[in-house]
Amino acid sequence: MPIEVRVPSVLQNVTQGQKVLHYESSTVRDLLADIDRDYPGFRDQLVEDGELRRFVNIFLNDEDIRFLGQLDTPIADGDAIAILPALAGG
Repeated sequence: MPIEVRVPSVLQNVTQGQKVLHYESSTVRDLLADIDRDYPGFRDQLVEDGELRRFVNIFLNDEDIRFLGQLDTPIADGDAIAILPALAGG
């Protein structure tokens, strides 16, 4: 069972309108590389200098990867990844 990746609307222009992607990867870092191979530029929206951008949140099964293993967080078949860019405004 592949990993389900929920893509926010702000990134769907990169994924050709796809809202949900399915991949088989072993870590979040590998997952982003796999997605970027199919949708060039995807990873650059989320990662800068090898680290998750400050205003991007990635959740593995409802847990923030910043409190797990960051980009090296292991993922397994059947896991769900949600990408949530932080919103700002006033």
